[in-house]
Amino acid sequence: MQASLKYYFGFDTFKGEQEAIIRTLMEGKDTFVLMPTGGGKSLCYQLPAILMEGTAIVISPLIALMKNQVDAIKHISEEDSVAHFINSSLSKASIEQVKADIVAGKTKLLYVAPESLTKEENVDFLKSIKISFYAVDEAHCISEWGHDFRPEYRRIRPIINEIGPAPIIALTATATDKVRTDIKKNLGIVDAAEFKSSFNRPNLYYEVRPKTKDTNKEVIKYIKQHAGKSGIIYCLSRKRVEELADILKANDIKAAAYHAGMETNVRNDTQDAFIKEDIDVIVATIAFGMGIDKPDVRFVMHYDIPKSLEGYYQETGRAGRDGGEGRCIAFYTHKDLHKLEKFMEGKPVAEQDIGRQLLRETAAYCESSICRRKMLLHYFGETYDKDNCGHCDNCLNPKNKVEAMNLLVLALKAILATKENFKMDYIVDVLRGNENETVLAHKHERLEEFGSGADVEVSLWNAVLNQAQISGYLTKEVENYGILKVTKDGKKFIKKPTSFMVAEDTEFNDDYDELQEEGGPAVADEKLYSMLLSLRKQMAKKHDVPPYIVFQDTSLEAMTTLYPVTMEEMQTIPGVGVGKAKRYGKEFCALIKQYCEEHDIVRPTDMRVRTVANKSKMKVNIIHGIDHLIDLEEIAKSNGLGFDELLDELEAIVYSGTKINIDYFLEEELDEDCIDEIYDYFRTSETDDLDTAVKNIDGDYEDEVIRLVRIKFISEMAN
Repeated sequence: MQASLKYYFGFDTFKGEQEAIIRTLMEGKDTFVLMPTGGGKSLCYQLPAILMEGTAIVISPLIALMKNQVDAIKHISEEDSVAHFINSSLSKASIEQVKADIVAGKTKLLYVAPESLTKEENVDFLKSIKISFYAVDEAHCISEWGHDFRPEYRRIRPIINEIGPAPIIALTATATDKVRTDIKKNLGIVDAAEFKSSFNRPNLYYEVRPKTKDTNKEVIKYIKQHAGKSGIIYCLSRKRVEELADILKANDIKAAAYHAGMETNVRNDTQDAFIKEDIDVIVATIAFGMGIDKPDVRFVMHYDIPKSLEGYYQETGRAGRDGGEGRCIAFYTHKDLHKLEKFMEGKPVAEQDIGRQLLRETAAYCESSICRRKMLLHYFGETYDKDNCGHCDNCLNPKNKVEAMNLLVLALKAILATKENFKMDYIVDVLRGNENETVLAHKHERLEEFGSGADVEVSLWNAVLNQAQISGYLTKEVENYGILKVTKDGKKFIKKPTSFMVAEDTEFNDDYDELQEEGGPAVADEKLYSMLLSLRKQMAKKHDVPPYIVFQDTSLEAMTTLYPVTMEEMQTIPGVGVGKAKRYGKEFCALIKQYCEEHDIVRPTDMRVRTVANKSKMKVNIIHGIDHLIDLEEIAKSNGLGFDELLDELEAIVYSGTKINIDYFLEEELDEDCIDEIYDYFRTSETDDLDTAVKNIDGDYEDEVIRLVRIKFISEMAN
């Protein structure tokens, strides 16, 4: 076996328990493998498949991963037909060729999606061949408590029974005790030999940062400081993926979007480009498992927090699979949790309860001041003995600790007094004396412990209860919906308390709005601002346009903070696109440069992030509709908008620098004199403010009429 390992894979020795796993499988025994990402799971079924008689059926949920693994196996073999996959991406002719290779005995591994496995024609074919064993990869998908539950995985065992018996090996990188039990029960391998590796990835650095309006800047700055290194950024939605990928590309970063809504060939091309290092950064949805088998991913970022710690652990596990550097940075705000909870609405109540509990675990991880490694390993039932791992933000920047011995006693007594039947939030409510509906319904306001910790902040109570679990005084099994139980050690602690030091959990504010661009800053340099106003007036006179057409006030205010002196820097100013920079920017850059030199201004070296125009699907649809002269009322209706909302979108389009022509609609709906009168007003006005226009334009025009003509004016004069 050692010789085969060297011959086929080029390794001199097995890693961890790989050899024992392979021997168990080759002896015909069912096997369960829990091994972290990067631990070498794939080899546990690839090598025995090559050595054993027949074809191994590998069931995998990810088409991208199948292709990647098949390509990798072909590279270690002299025969291209050694591995194949059957899925929806193949033509009928390609599938027939795959089957011919299997019948000829050339194919040792056949990768199939669970959906393909259940097709009648595939079941009939597989009945006719010699199967060495079944490998169920990403086996956590079988459990509702897993982070990526897929109902079709529940059908695997019945189909195996129909095709014919053979040993089963189930493999997963993340699973709590509940998930492990679920997997073995559903696959009918309750007595399987179990191999569990440590979840500790010592080469990974963990960090959680608050998500703010400057998060885009932080992301870009980090990537540029680690230029040329491969990274993955996970986002909550497809829209966010595409927007962030566009922003990265606008800032000269080799990046690409990757999500389930894209064409298969585009996803495959993107994955290949990432593996071949033609691009450095993949921006992907959390919901879509990427399955990218790339060993030298140097950073994994979570722009939005994932739905569970299992998901987070698996996604961060894609960093540093070669044992080298791997940095895992998550951006966190409560708003992400609220969004994820909202997504659960409409699902069965039990599923919502599971989802919310998994989210609470993720929130506790993000907000805790405890060693992140210790928390992660504890979640997976593993003890980390060190107090300081030296490789996470909490350990490198520890907070001051306070003595919480008495608080822990109060908490333990409150849990026992409420019959060990409630979750953490409820216990905190009892301790703080919150007379909410649930507490009153259980009559717990009558307990001696009620309000015993009213003067203690929620964040400190959370820290006490989280640390008590890590220290073994409390247990909280996720599958029991987070209900807290006092352990034997906890009961001993009540009788004989000892020192218990905790650091208060981190407070995260919610001042973040989705991908918002920074609003106009206050004027930072009054003297420069006055000079810019003067120059704007000169430029407006020269071009015979109102001053706000040249640059809006918010753009001038930003210039007094960032001091742009090149055309490239000018394009980073809010409201200044390429065309506007070319038309007006040169004179402003020259003035700012001269001002900085004369006044010894040290310009900020902080990164200037180039933004991109919002090319959302709706805006593209609106522009496309206008190009085809479709009635604006129809455009609004087809995009699910009211007419006022459509005008909001049109204003956003023209103010961002895109030219549109709505003359066909104006000429149909409005009198020519009316259009001219409003247009002339804006030509001479010092402001484009709507209320001011309503007061100063003769005639009783409705707001939407004035807005429509203003859109025409801005489009023609400013863009």
